Amino acid sequence: MRNNEETEGFDGEASNTSMISGANSPYQPTTEPVHSRNVFRAIRCDLDYIKSHFGVLKVIEVVLALISFIFIETIMMCSPCAGVYLFEFVSCSAFVVTGVLLLIFSLNLHTKVPHINWSLTDLINTATSTLFFFLASVVLAALNHQTGAEIAAVIFGFLVMGVYGLNTFLAVQRWRLRDSRDGPLQTSEYIRARTASRGEVESRPELQ
Repeated sequence: MRNNEETEGFDGEASNTSMISGANSPYQPTTEPVHSRNVFRAIRCDLDYIKSHFGVLKVIEVVLALISFIFIETIMMCSPCAGVYLFEFVSCSAFVVTGVLLLIFSLNLHTKVPHINWSLTDLINTATSTLFFFLASVVLAALNHQTGAEIAAVIFGFLVMGVYGLNTFLAVQRWRLRDSRDGPLQTSEYIRARTASRGEVESRPELQ
């Protein structure tokens, strides 16, 4: 019997010793985090957005803004040049900002930064672009020298202004529709939370 007890004790000490040595061993098994490998897999081209109304409008806006910028850049001589400089700034800024937003929405990058209200950001961009293209086109039409490049820039300026205006109208409708959907939901959740809190207070009379 003593030999069996000594053997069991030896085995128990050996198992404990192996567990301690395994815990303190610097050669621990390592695993690659799954999250780091899924970051780039989540970035994909969203064809549904590109085929949607907002995606198609953004592609048209980027193309028309680029064409307008190219036409205004072909003007070599101007006097006065205020209209040319204003149109050049507006077309270049709209092309860059709208192109970046198109890239963000097409690759679903906006889902990585949920703290930003992307719908409001898109609405502000389209509204300001509509206003500034209208002003730049009117000023360039009033101060142009009847050259082919200036006339083409004015035409494309008004065209891209119309596309931005349509995009703004649709964005406002989407904004109102989303507010009308979220409003009753938030109200019901608030009432449910108040009811739950009152129920907890009633169930604990010592708190009253």
